Amino acid sequence: MFCYQCEQASKGTGCTAIGVCGKQPDVAALQDLLVYTLKGIAFWANKARENGTKDNEIDRFMIDGLFTTVTNVDFSAEAVSSFIVEGVRLRDKAKTMAGPVTGTIPAAAQGWNLPESIAEQVKLGELHGVKDYTVDDDIHSVRELITYGIKGYAAYADHARILGKEADEIYAFTHKALAAQLDDSLDLMANVNLALEAGKINYLTMELLNQAHVAAYGHPVPTPVQLGTKAGKAILVSGHDLKFLEELLKQTEGTGINIYTHGEMLPAHGYPGLKKYAHLAGNFGGAWQDQYKEFQDFPGAIIFNTNCIQKPADNYKGRLFTWGLVQWPDVKHIDGFDFSEVIKKAQECDGFEENPGQEILTGFGHNAILGVADKVIEGVKAGAIKHFFLVGGCDGAKSGRNYYTEFAEKAPKDTVILTLACGKFRFNKMDLGDIGGIPRLLDVGQCNDAYSAIQVALALSEAFECGVNELPLSLVLSWYEQKAVAILLTLLHLGIKNIKLGPTLPAFVTPNVLNFLVENYNIGPITTAEEDLKQILG
Repeated sequence: MFCYQCEQASKGTGCTAIGVCGKQPDVAALQDLLVYTLKGIAFWANKARENGTKDNEIDRFMIDGLFTTVTNVDFSAEAVSSFIVEGVRLRDKAKTMAGPVTGTIPAAAQGWNLPESIAEQVKLGELHGVKDYTVDDDIHSVRELITYGIKGYAAYADHARILGKEADEIYAFTHKALAAQLDDSLDLMANVNLALEAGKINYLTMELLNQAHVAAYGHPVPTPVQLGTKAGKAILVSGHDLKFLEELLKQTEGTGINIYTHGEMLPAHGYPGLKKYAHLAGNFGGAWQDQYKEFQDFPGAIIFNTNCIQKPADNYKGRLFTWGLVQWPDVKHIDGFDFSEVIKKAQECDGFEENPGQEILTGFGHNAILGVADKVIEGVKAGAIKHFFLVGGCDGAKSGRNYYTEFAEKAPKDTVILTLACGKFRFNKMDLGDIGGIPRLLDVGQCNDAYSAIQVALALSEAFECGVNELPLSLVLSWYEQKAVAILLTLLHLGIKNIKLGPTLPAFVTPNVLNFLVENYNIGPITTAEEDLKQILG
């Protein structure tokens, strides 16, 4: 196997024996074969669209297929194999839709046969791995950047579709961009432009998801979240999907079961349509990488609804469930919105005793922040607020991430920190105080709520009549998986510069591609909190 799509790639170069995430070589090969299959579908679907023909079944399958290959989503060989089988069927359907074409047909789009056994499918997948030695290294690097960016926004598109929001522009670009990866006539800059367009599509997708969330649950409002526990039975929800949480809250209302969030579900507490449920009790634990240790102490049922699952401990495996595209071998999977099995398991468990704890704030979406924009602007003009930092992104287990804790600790008291995604767990329990009643630490939400952070930046640039890059605003980001890649491409698409990225740079970015990013966007790696603060603030 070879995989380097996440920040924790072994030795900083790639996983070759087993994934650091826990992905086994057979699953890695099957995921490679699935991506290969998706590129074949894209070739024909793109041709069909050029002829004015499109198909919802194919469009939606592409998104699900890409999302299932994101880091820490699907670890089941059987589940990935099922996707490939369906993909081959849809490839042939797309070919029929496209009709006769002229020119060379790439191998991925040809009518290759899929073996019936998973073992033989694995062998076929090993022939279509990540590395492509037939193209220039820099072109291959940018192709990988595009692929991972598309995988990232596929996750957001999936969440939005569950809430009834879709955009054909997302589907059209997905086909076009994946088909372009089979076209060796495209030069480096053509691929760079596709990468920036992927950033544009991710921005559209995040906006669509934001609209879906607000339409269903209202704008987030600043909300204190309890880190302690309530007496009673308990279910822990980890992931990103808010519709899932709503349905679980409905089904557990009046049962005496309390619902706790974990990881990226924390911002759910800020939505009026979700916080109205009194048994949405609080948040348990921190970021995804601590689940193995923390979940052993959770005395109830646990369910994952999107990525960030890792190998479970025997202590809680029997009360662990997965939903949606998330799967782990020998863990019970829930299809649809019937959570009776999860509820039954929670009722069988001991539950918590009453033990109140610290409260932290969430819910500072762009609507909430812009609601006090006059105070923010006044604070800047008066010199009370000297600088804004966006410090957020993915968390992870790799060493070096204490940098983000130190950065928040050492940021001067006349600066404001916006944060989002699970990277905030590095410092969101700190009391950083306030400036004129405005908290110095503002939790904007999930990783997809980078859209809200961008809206705040755009509003400030309009208020101060300057470009975003001229604002007293600096982005200090942590990355782990492909959604972070999609967000980075969005920032580059918007022309945002001077981004600091860590804890390490992507292994799939070649020196020449990195040099392009440095020269055009002044993007660079983090160093130390002290040095970076000194360099930013002067």
